[in-house]
Formats: sequence, structure tokens, C-alpha cells
Amino acid sequence: MKKLFSLALLISLAGYTVSAQELYMPRNIKAAYLKGTRSANGNPGPNYWQNHGRYNMDIKVDAETKVVSGDEEILYSNNSNDTLKTLVIRFVNNLHKPTAPRSGAVSEDFLSSGLNITSFSVDGERYKIDSKDWGTVGSVKLKKPLNPKSKITVKIGWDYPLSKESGREGQIDPNSFFVAYSYPRISVYDDYNGWDRIPHTDRAEFYNDFNDYVFSIKAPKNYVVYATGDFLNPDDVLQPEISARLKKSYNTDEVIHIASEQELKDGKVTAQKDWNTWKFKVDHITDVTFALSNHYAWDGGSVIVDAKTGRRASAQAAYNPTTGKDFLNSVKYNINALSWFSNNWPGIPYPYAKTIAFQGFADMEYPMMVNDSQFGDPVFAQLVQDHEVAHTYFPFYMGINETRYAYMDEGWATTFEYLIGIAEHGKQAADDFYKKFRVNNYINDKSTEEDQPIISMSDQVSGAGYGNNSYGKASLSYLALKDMLGDELFKKSLHHYMNTWNGKHPVPWDYFNSMNTGSGQNLNWFFRNWFFTNNYIDLKLEYTKKKAVNSPMVVRNVGGFAIPFDLLITYQDGKVDRIHYTPSVWKNNQSAISLVVKNNGKAMKSIALDGGIYMDATPKDNVYEFK
Repeated sequence: MKKLFSLALLISLAGYTVSAQELYMPRNIKAAYLKGTRSANGNPGPNYWQNHGRYNMDIKVDAETKVVSGDEEILYSNNSNDTLKTLVIRFVNNLHKPTAPRSGAVSEDFLSSGLNITSFSVDGERYKIDSKDWGTVGSVKLKKPLNPKSKITVKIGWDYPLSKESGREGQIDPNSFFVAYSYPRISVYDDYNGWDRIPHTDRAEFYNDFNDYVFSIKAPKNYVVYATGDFLNPDDVLQPEISARLKKSYNTDEVIHIASEQELKDGKVTAQKDWNTWKFKVDHITDVTFALSNHYAWDGGSVIVDAKTGRRASAQAAYNPTTGKDFLNSVKYNINALSWFSNNWPGIPYPYAKTIAFQGFADMEYPMMVNDSQFGDPVFAQLVQDHEVAHTYFPFYMGINETRYAYMDEGWATTFEYLIGIAEHGKQAADDFYKKFRVNNYINDKSTEEDQPIISMSDQVSGAGYGNNSYGKASLSYLALKDMLGDELFKKSLHHYMNTWNGKHPVPWDYFNSMNTGSGQNLNWFFRNWFFTNNYIDLKLEYTKKKAVNSPMVVRNVGGFAIPFDLLITYQDGKVDRIHYTPSVWKNNQSAISLVVKNNGKAMKSIALDGGIYMDATPKDNVYEFK
């Protein structure tokens, strides 16, 4: 039996090697496939695992001192086959410490003293921890190793000050705070890289395990707390009328004004105790966050996100009614976004109970919450909110490692932002915005940095190259694949990938392999073209005939990317024929293709290439004028 198993394993690995040869794969990723934690067919392997924490946290926010403090208990499960001799602790907000490495300059108001650990124990045994020299990642050597398939209980007491200057978190105003990344957490230990020790530098984003959370927020009276998760005790912390309005908003498409700034000022919103404890709970999620204010207006409504079950999701907004004019329609925007994303693209029911738009500064996504700016432009405000809500699917639903592979989430959010923009404002407006904000700067910057392969690790690509690889170029690849496969097969393939990897930690090769399996095609030529090259967008039209009567022409792919394009034939009478070519035309020859122009017996004025949102680096050589 053992010999038969060994033979089967060798055959399996041989098959893996043949298929994997087509795309470059780093050694650590290749090792994960060989260990059977990931499979060449795009599924988690038979030996796949991921670690897990159950977090029970009691957090307090002192609105006067601006200090956040907490006690947490983590039941941490080592589901790997490895013995862990250390725990890696991550605290993103140490970014504010003067000694922390950062991707850019900051003001003095951004700086703070960072995390102070007041107590630390493992399975009841106390540890002496001095966190003053910790950055965003710290390490604790365990007195007793954590064996495979076993658990420990970690207890941490801590406090830190909210930075005066708000970024992704901090003080929004003297009495409004967005409190994200607020608790020390055990960093990810995964099957392809071990402990995630990459420091947070305020550019590349985040990577967390799927954990379970029960947490409470102790806040002064007249402060409303908004948070990830199910709100467990509204009747304890809200006055009866406010609690009733909130519950009504859970079951109506209408916008309910749950609480006003004046009601807060008059003490008519929260229970009038010195402190109120707000309780929340959520399972299998990558993070929890919260915000609070004593003067923000609070709106709510809801929408059916799963037609089969009738399940609704709550859409809420919290904002300063004086300065946050964009937010007057936030609930409407959220209702529209939750419905559209659930039923169109990606076409998977919104997976959470709610989403909350909170007026801040970051234009940043968190599970069930977004922290968005006041732009003074309702159309742009809706687009930004759409983009942040789209992140629900990537990275949160899919567990993406944004630090290493930002294109696996930002590229998709940009794609969904574009697609919902077509539905909201029409294709021309969506195209114009996409070209202006996602493509134009990239394609018109000839620096080498812009043409780094998308597959490059995100934390190692600097300058504008980071944003272009993560947002525009990655999105263009997803839209090009959609164009090539057609909507039906593309959605089938995307759903296969998402259904296979939601709640887990896919890497780019899992995406490639899942899309191959889901589509029933070997798309590796396409993935190699878009992700593993220094290509850019540049087509060239070569046409030498004096008369266009069923004459051949050559389209050269100078830039190299396998893009879709249209051939425009303009006749002397002003009529135009538009012929569409999908990226499949580049499969066999990615350098040049021959096309035949058929004039249908009519005199032609010009022929041209039109890439649409695939803006050409040298558009002048895309047109041939007949004289």
C-alpha cells in the first residue's frame, strides 16, 4: 500500500510539474504545491490548513485623553504541522512611533508613543514584555513551544494614544474617532511563507487570519459606537426611540434618520450613564474595527442581497451634517452598491450583515465599514464608496494577502468600480473616468518603474509603479479576460475561483489555476502575457495599399499586452463600421497579427485602431488616412 501511494504521489507530482512549468513560480509557492497544501487544479490541496484565533476583547476609549485601552484573550489554534517556538504579534498603529519605518514623510501630529503592553500571559504563565522597541511587528519567544494541532490562550493588556492627525485611523475631529487596527493580534502563519513579518509602512495594506470575535467598546455617554459585526445590545445603550428606528432600518429600503446631531446634543440618543458598553460579535472574519462620535448624524436602511433567501443587509452612514454633504446620500449609495454587487458583478450575495460609511479622511475599506472623505462632488463620492464597498469581496471575503499581492484586491475593486459605474452613469462617463484616473498617468509615463511585471511583490515596487500594478494594470487584465471569455464563461470561472477560495488565503497561482479549471481552458499564455512580463499598451497599424479592396493589414503589438481592440473603418459618406477583436487574437502570435479590410465596395476615408480604455502609448500610429 505504501509503494502504491508513493507511485501515485510521483505521478501526481509529475503532472503538477508539467502544468506548473508554464508559469514562473517562486520556490516557496512551489514548495506549498509540492506539500499538497495547494493543488495545480486551483483548489486548496488535501493538506491545506490555516491557523485561527478566537478573540474576546474589552476595549475602552477615553474621549478626553484620546487613549484607547483594552484587555483581550486569544484562543489561538496552530492547525499547521509545524512546532511554533515564537509568536509574532502585529500592531499596525505602531506606524505612528517616530522610530517606525514609513513609506513617506509625516507631520508631528501623526506621531505618537505607540503601543504600551501592560500585561502578557500564555496559558496563565506571565511574560515580561517590553514593547517600547517594537515596530508594527514584534516577536515573543514562547516558554513552551506550541505543538502542531494544538492551542494556547494568550492574554494581553494594552493601551495606545489615538494620533491627532488621522490617516486610516485616528482622530477625525476632537470628538470623532476612527479606531482601526486597534488591538495587538497574532500575525498570520501560513503554508507558503511561515510567519508574516513584513512591517507595515503605510502604503501596502494588510494580511490577517480569519478569526472569531466577541468584543465590547466602553465609550462615554452621548457617543455612538459604529462597529464591525452584529450589534448585540442596542436596547442597553440606546434610548428606546433610537433603538426602534435602528431596528426599523434593518427591514426597509427607505432611508431612516436614526439619530440627529441635535438629538445627540440634547442627550436623547444614548443611555445617560457616564459610560456605555457597546457589544458586538462576528465569526470568520479578517478584522474588526469601530468608530465613534458624539455629534455625527446617523442614517440607515437596508436591501435584499440574497434573492433566494430574502436576506437583507443593513446600509448605514455616520457623518457631520455641517461638513459632510456628500454623506447625505450615503445610505442610498450603499443600498445600490450592495444590491448591484450581489446581483451583477461579482454576482455573489454580499456576505455580511451590514456596511457603514463613516465620514473621515482615508478613503479606506474595513470589514463592514468604510472611512471616506468629503469631496464636494456627489458623483466622485459615490464612486469612491462603491470602490471601498467592492473590497468586501477582495480582500475580506477572499482572505487576500494585500501586503504581497495588492493587485489581487485593488485590481478587482477597480474593476467592479468601473462596471458599477457603467450601470450608474453610462459607459461613456465610466470610460472617461477610468481612463483619466486608472490608465492615463501610467501609459504616459515612460519610466521603467511603470512596466514592472504585475506579479512583482507589492511591497517591493516603489513610486507610481505600486499603484499602477495594483490598480490600473491589474484591472485591465481582469477586464481583458472578461472580454476574451465573454460574460457568461468569465462569471462562471470567477465564481469557481471565489467559491473555492473564500474564507481562505489564495495566492496569484491559485487564481490562475482556478480560472483555468473554471473556464475549462488553459489560460496560462494570457496570464504569462499580463502578469509575468514588462509589457505595456501600444499597438501599431501598418497598411501600405493605395486602394483598400479586401487588402491585408498588419497590427503590431509593440507594447506586448494581449488587449482587446476595435477596428474602425470610416467611409467617405461618413458611415463607420466597428469590428471588435478580443485578446484571443494574440494567443498564437503576441507580436503581430494580419487582418483583412473589406470595404464592401464603398470608398474608405480611413481605418483606425481603437483600444477604448486600453489607452495607447503612441496613438498617432493607430490611424491610416486614404488620400
